[in-house]
Amino acid sequence: MTAACKKTPAIMFQGTGSDAGKSLLVAGLCRFFANKGLKPLPFKPQNMSNNAAITADGGEIGRAQAIQAKACRAEPSADMNPVLLKPESDAGCQVVVQGKVAATVTANSYAEYRKTLLGSVMESFGRVSANADVVVVEGAGSISEVNLRDGDISNMGFALSAQVPVVLVADIDRGGVIASIIGSCILLKEAEKPLLKGYIINKFRGDYSVFRPAEKIIMEHTGLPCLGAVRWFNGASRLPAEDSMALESGRGGESSGYAGKTIKVYVLGLPRISNFDDFDPLASEPDVDLSFVKPGKPIPGDGDLVIIPGTKSTIADLAFVRSQGWDVDMASHMRRGGMVLGICGGYQMLGREISDPDAVENPVPVSVAGLGLLDVTTVMSPDKTLRRFSAVTDGGLEVSGYEIHLGVTDGPGVLRPMLRLGGIPQGAVRDDGLAFGCYIHGLFASDAYRAEFLSAFRGGGSGPAKRNYENEIDRTLDEFAGIMAESVDMEAIARIAGLGEIRF
Repeated sequence: MTAACKKTPAIMFQGTGSDAGKSLLVAGLCRFFANKGLKPLPFKPQNMSNNAAITADGGEIGRAQAIQAKACRAEPSADMNPVLLKPESDAGCQVVVQGKVAATVTANSYAEYRKTLLGSVMESFGRVSANADVVVVEGAGSISEVNLRDGDISNMGFALSAQVPVVLVADIDRGGVIASIIGSCILLKEAEKPLLKGYIINKFRGDYSVFRPAEKIIMEHTGLPCLGAVRWFNGASRLPAEDSMALESGRGGESSGYAGKTIKVYVLGLPRISNFDDFDPLASEPDVDLSFVKPGKPIPGDGDLVIIPGTKSTIADLAFVRSQGWDVDMASHMRRGGMVLGICGGYQMLGREISDPDAVENPVPVSVAGLGLLDVTTVMSPDKTLRRFSAVTDGGLEVSGYEIHLGVTDGPGVLRPMLRLGGIPQGAVRDDGLAFGCYIHGLFASDAYRAEFLSAFRGGGSGPAKRNYENEIDRTLDEFAGIMAESVDMEAIARIAGLGEIRF
């Protein structure tokens, strides 16, 4: 452990379970500290998510850590999330270490493999700490997954190694919050318990006085103080979700059918979906009704646009699309004049063929027919393209985005690109204009481009952007930081982190 690790104030949020709201609380605390003139930085030792972001030097980190960096008003770095697990199937995942792909492992073999990663985690933590006034650390999953404790680098294993104090986060919306807090504490090892300094009740609704007697019960069993109860925050849906649990729990869900939402967009809910936050800016538009088509459901027939999103396993998810009959639904959709957009893996699916000669995605080399909606073919290769950029379209629109994919796509269709950035053609468009795609993630966060794209569904003429997406993210972070300031004893949080007696 470096001297920087010892002297830099730090605090870690760990959860009683997955999706307790740790990512949002970290972002809120980071923005609170930043607004108070401190220099906070986020850190998550290990993340599991196919929602990735690209750092300036071409590394991959979890999308949540990029948002937390934004909350700090800091540039994301690979050190903020030194271990990123990207599931490729129910049994295996790709391991990204300090921004670069290091291995592909099964769930069973990762238990041993992760024991080699603590050095990289601590190295990254040292570099983050050296550049911060305070580090806000996020755990992963549950603090009490004792079956995964051997070699843990995500929760108490990291906290012990770095000697970082821990605050437990409990999701009261799920119920059973008293038992989850007490049970989590009981399952901790004796050496770990002194690091646990208190708990926060998250996603609270209603009158807190009803819950107040529970504080005494929890104190009697654990000795831990309640540091606050953060009320339910509807604005959380305006921030990119960390992983597909958000979709499974209803985010996106069914079409809203709200009056005034005249543009209907359906995104295919692929099993290995990645970077689905690409579509949050579209969903934020007041006239766009965007929803995810869940497995077992047909694509509704009233859509204007169907989107095939990115995926961690293109060939496997292409087979899934066919098994659901979504290929037939899309053909009907296009006969009615509807449009189909493919992003990244979805773009690859739209072509005539996907070939994997080096068995990059599959156990053996394979070549499969694509959906045939674009005159392009894709050849998978072991080398991953990782690129972040800002450029201007031929029409003079500023666009920011990033590429993160395996494979090279080429063919006659690319002679009619979806767009040009800095004069460089990107993607392909079918002759009739009904099918198109490209590799670029994050396109729709660019307000002017989003307005121009939606003009095709608004009767032409893009006009000004109806939303400033990045400004809305900033306002949302400020709003939630304010809620945390009202709900949590921030002076106690500062003392726990090692910032001393600060008056906010």
